[in-house]
Amino acid sequence: MLGRAVVYLLLAVAVLTVVFPVYYAIAGAFMGPSELSSYPPALVPHSLTGRNFTGAVDAIPLVRQYANSALVATVITLAQLVTSILAAYAFVFLPMKARAVVFGVFLATLMVPWEAIIIPNYLTLSDWGFGNTYFGLVLPFLASGFGTFMLRQSFRQLPGELRDAARIDGAGHWRFLWRVVVPLNKPALAALSIYVFLSAWNQYFWPLIITRTAEMRTLQIGLTSLRDSEMADPGLILAGAVLSLLPTLALVVFGQRFIVRGLTAGAVR
Repeated sequence: MLGRAVVYLLLAVAVLTVVFPVYYAIAGAFMGPSELSSYPPALVPHSLTGRNFTGAVDAIPLVRQYANSALVATVITLAQLVTSILAAYAFVFLPMKARAVVFGVFLATLMVPWEAIIIPNYLTLSDWGFGNTYFGLVLPFLASGFGTFMLRQSFRQLPGELRDAARIDGAGHWRFLWRVVVPLNKPALAALSIYVFLSAWNQYFWPLIITRTAEMRTLQIGLTSLRDSEMADPGLILAGAVLSLLPTLALVVFGQRFIVRGLTAGAVR
């Protein structure tokens, strides 16, 4: 009994450690300057105010940058879904010489640090005239070795009899893929979508170097400009952080079961 109580206590401390920063960011976004600068710090806003949100919108082109982040993350997510589905299907269901070697090359791309290719990518896209454009923001991320690996492991769980039955019914590869394989792998696809969207939404370094104007930059860059300004207002920073947090929080809360089911697909044969 004592051991269980200790475990619950440790879990409660861990939960509080993770949840408290999120709570304080949300609470601080609705506090006035006096409450944010008070000592000891106020943990509950005494009078709710929306001035921090309106101030953040006025200080930077927040709406445009929010739309930029949403557009870039959505395009990257859809593109990686399509490319990963097609590549994974090819590795599982299509006859291929040196399949293991080609798949090894895919996996090798996961071992290349992003920092090692960011400068060549920047120079290449700049030479092509894609600097400070939406195309430049999304092009390096339209395909992913991780997505291919994850979906390949999920597709391999399908019994081979399904493909034989579809072939007997006259279904080609395209019809079998979109009518059978994709519907039966929705958890893995949902998990991959959430993972890719969160990664794209939180990108910082690449949007920082490929864009030059505030109107083309993403939300994460805008939040940094709020923090680095000479008259940095903690309330504005917290309001911007809350706006940035909302999509990621919603995806994690409502898609948690898909993340767990998708990432464990293929773990046990």
